[in-house]
Amino acid sequence: MQLLKQFSREYSLFLAILTFIGISYFEPTLVQSTAGNLIGFSMLFVVIIYAAMSVAHHAEMLAEKFGEPYGTLILTMSAVIVEIVIIVIMMIHAHNPELARDTIYSAIMLDINGLLGIAAIIGGIKYGEQPYNVDSSNSYLSMLLTAIGVAMVLPAFIDPAYHMKFMLFNVVVFILLYIIFTRVQLKSHKYFFEYREEPTCEEGEICAEHSEINAWYHSANLVISIIVIGVLAEMLSVFMENTLDIFGLPMAIGAVGVAVISAAPELITAVRAAIDNRMQTVINIALGASLATVLLTIPAVIVVSYCLGLELNLSLTPVQTMMIALTLLVSMVNFNDGETNVLEGFLHFILFVVFVFLLFV
Repeated sequence: MQLLKQFSREYSLFLAILTFIGISYFEPTLVQSTAGNLIGFSMLFVVIIYAAMSVAHHAEMLAEKFGEPYGTLILTMSAVIVEIVIIVIMMIHAHNPELARDTIYSAIMLDINGLLGIAAIIGGIKYGEQPYNVDSSNSYLSMLLTAIGVAMVLPAFIDPAYHMKFMLFNVVVFILLYIIFTRVQLKSHKYFFEYREEPTCEEGEICAEHSEINAWYHSANLVISIIVIGVLAEMLSVFMENTLDIFGLPMAIGAVGVAVISAAPELITAVRAAIDNRMQTVINIALGASLATVLLTIPAVIVVSYCLGLELNLSLTPVQTMMIALTLLVSMVNFNDGETNVLEGFLHFILFVVFVFLLFV
């Protein structure tokens, strides 16, 4: 009875179902006009963001249940699955070989410069300086440098005839990297991703104050929300492509939209963590999500493109390469002392503003 009462408050799920029914019925009419495409795109985008907030809620509840770093791992995995689902659906519809690259690039800019920058500014204004475990930032950044360099920079220097072989090789390497890193994060070096002043539970123990959280309920709703987002994303891809064509906008804008949807749960959780003076959680979310995006999304889109015979280009443009390089260089300088402040947050936010500006240049 209690679970039924809880489920009755899953407003985002009910709204998503109603939106799906409504858009499905009126889709043939809406796609015929500019106004109709804008209405369809706007409605679907807002509802998907609302559903993404539900993902954030259920992931947060699981995070409270199991503690760090399991909590942020659940959240980042949920966000990356949403991202993979939307990218694959839009790749099939749009046939744009750069869509996956632009989305991954946008996600990194959003996570490190947007999300982390905003959280550090908010936390810095409230607390001055916020501590975290410097071992976590060093681990994430070294992995990001390796993964981005191998998958998105190195292909520009390889003979195009060997691109597909190299990408399939990357699938194996990246899956192996993610398995090893996850083991390090959860087992052998779990303390790297915790800040010791934060109260934690012993390994394998459930905190007493969170024992009332029903893990099965929140896990089920998390999966349902991701499925709903995938279904709505397929409809969104049609309206997004039409809207971009109507206004003559580049597909890169659509890639940013995909990144915003997938990053929405993380942004909400990161801002709450910063307000609660839990910068370690913010670091784990922002850098962990960027790493998961690279190590999991890239193999997924490579496999899909290979199986479906789709063209795929993951090589960064010169401008994207410079922005990634600046972001990682500033991150290495900022995140080497175990504390964040307003200035560090502002520097990353400025890079995010530059990223947005360059979309329209």
